[in-house]
Amino acid sequence: MSTEMHPTRWGDPAAVAPLPETTRGLVELAFGIHESPAVEEVTLPPVGLPGAVLDELRSLLGDDHVHTDDATRRLRTRGKSTPDLLRARAGDLADAPDAVVRPATHDEVAAVLDVAVRHHVAVVPFGGGTSVTGGLVARREGYAGVLSLDLVRMKGIRDVDPVSMTAVLEPGLRGPEAEALLAGHGMTLGHYPQSFEYASIGGFAATRSSGQSSAGYGRFDSLVVGLTVATPAGTLELGSAPATAAGPDLRQLLLGSEGAFGVITAVRVRVRALPAEKVYDAWHFASFDQGATAMRTLAQSGLMPTVLRLSDETETALNLASHSDVGGESTGGCAMIVGHEGASVAVKRAAVAAVLTELGGTDLGEERGRAWAAGRFHAPYLRDAMLDVGVLVETLETATFWSNVDRVYAAVRDALTGALGEKALVLCHISHVYETGCSLYFTVAAPEADDPLAQWLAAKAAASDAMTGAGATITHHHAVGTDHRPWLSREIGEVGVGILRAVKAELDPTGVLNPGVLVP
Repeated sequence: MSTEMHPTRWGDPAAVAPLPETTRGLVELAFGIHESPAVEEVTLPPVGLPGAVLDELRSLLGDDHVHTDDATRRLRTRGKSTPDLLRARAGDLADAPDAVVRPATHDEVAAVLDVAVRHHVAVVPFGGGTSVTGGLVARREGYAGVLSLDLVRMKGIRDVDPVSMTAVLEPGLRGPEAEALLAGHGMTLGHYPQSFEYASIGGFAATRSSGQSSAGYGRFDSLVVGLTVATPAGTLELGSAPATAAGPDLRQLLLGSEGAFGVITAVRVRVRALPAEKVYDAWHFASFDQGATAMRTLAQSGLMPTVLRLSDETETALNLASHSDVGGESTGGCAMIVGHEGASVAVKRAAVAAVLTELGGTDLGEERGRAWAAGRFHAPYLRDAMLDVGVLVETLETATFWSNVDRVYAAVRDALTGALGEKALVLCHISHVYETGCSLYFTVAAPEADDPLAQWLAAKAAASDAMTGAGATITHHHAVGTDHRPWLSREIGEVGVGILRAVKAELDPTGVLNPGVLVP
């Protein structure tokens, strides 16, 4: 697998493929097929940084680690949201950085920030490039240029503590690289978001990522016990104990800060022993409400499996719980995936099965569960293939308390279908589960309009208004970026906005860190 993603698509350039025939037939029936023209390579805007700044950066990092060529700049332009891809496909690469710099140590990162502050250059920290909320699109106005601070050279494991079961990881490690290093010590992080193959440790921390195994391993922010952060104001070393009463926990302030407060250069994480067993089962429920009740019962009874996901009736009908079966025959009702990982899973698996059966579930066995696990990272490739035939596809997510799930689910669905028209398909699954509530993850497909970017932005705004209007969060795990920033102030209020601005002013007084991202 390539370590660099395709510049105008998701993931491995070698994995580009047309729609499978079964899926193509379904798409043609629902939306019609409108083949998009091939994407031509576009020349990037010229480098705008003064030569003196580039010379200083080369003196600091070496000529081999300061890049101004089009190929490298193109790969560090924006993230992988549908608006990002639509702009790239239309030949709009106006957000390309002027240069890509690749420091190898914390001290080099701090030195780059010093150069940026003195010359007033915007700095965009870059991990895996998987942002889907505009988190890699810094504001350019008023700055001498934009640097992509690429952490790809910071890929080490600095420390392993087998007694405390912690490890210190560098921020540039991609998900598979981190797991491979930890496996050498008999350990696992257990963090598997859909972006796992390309997203980085630093990115997981900076965006408060939540993986598909979060029911068992926890969200990434719950795995972090320490951070080292370079800021224009100096270095932060956080986390001298697993928990503390020494005032507000500043680790939580930096987690989710999206590069706007500092650059994460090391993350101490809680790890676990490699699981001896992994079993993934599929279950069937007659309705989304029945399945959600079963999930809530498991969470509130302390019987959480490692993986717990529930597709609604529409997503189940399209077999999107198993991407190899999209468009195939459906079982109807709602599909649930239940995964167990550990040293001995038999006892908990039996206890969970008893609860699900009592609440109306039907055990479909391991075959469909294994199919889900095998294809768990493939969905973004399907989105690209749909865009190729003129179908707009995007995802969005939120979270709310159990008592509010029905209201949020209906409000977001209605907002999306109202904005995109009666031909739009709106699918949903419960992706993450807690004792008090859950995350709702929506996938939308609709025929592209003449201006698909404007079409999606209008739909996204309608859905975001619906989320906040129904009392849900604007994002559960995709982060704020630029796309969600207009709605953040509604969620945290003016006092909350003032706190974020004060932290920004203290740590980044000249505002060079990812300007325009996160802070309203």
